[in-house]
Amino acid sequence: MNMIVNFNQQNVEIIKQQEWERKPIFSCSTLPEEIQNDMKGKSLPENAQIDTENLAYVTVSYYGFDEKLHQGEIVVHQKLGEEVVEIFKELYEKKYPIEKVERIDQYDANDVKSMEANNSSGFCYRLVEGTNRLSNHAKGCAIDINPLQNPQIKNGIVYPSVSEKFANRENREKGMIEKGDAVYQAFIKRGWKWGGEWKNPDYQHFEKEI
Repeated sequence: MNMIVNFNQQNVEIIKQQEWERKPIFSCSTLPEEIQNDMKGKSLPENAQIDTENLAYVTVSYYGFDEKLHQGEIVVHQKLGEEVVEIFKELYEKKYPIEKVERIDQYDANDVKSMEANNSSGFCYRLVEGTNRLSNHAKGCAIDINPLQNPQIKNGIVYPSVSEKFANRENREKGMIEKGDAVYQAFIKRGWKWGGEWKNPDYQHFEKEI
């Protein structure tokens, strides 16, 4: 008698969870063709002045706010790919809580939607808000971590607006970045700069010149 097992999506997720718990996954590679195709018209618009060969596709394991292991993906400049793997390995080892690590294409490259979903992301070919200057995200040289708990505060205005309660950095909450903590150290000791130290602080933002 043959037994037919119906694996639904929940079964698949359980199996994936068990696999990640056995062996966390960290990798860095050139952009797979299917990823490039998904990025087109989103984080990679038609007018993007960047060679996709200069971008790296990084997969990482991390602990979510639920204290469970998750798998994420992030796109950065290829010169920073291996270093980003090292950073996320360090955060994984310290069990630093990160809610989501998804390509911003999952949010149609809409930065506000990605921030409101508390998604940590890297590459997105876009301008600095309110300017004609390319963001370091457009170069693959910037990463935002837990943007909901770590908003940008510009001229007293909080971005995203739903992060108003996190503007007061005295009120410590899970996922909030502060100078000297694990995520700060993981980036800063490798030569990255933290937006939280700027005149108009951008607490989610880390960047590195290459």
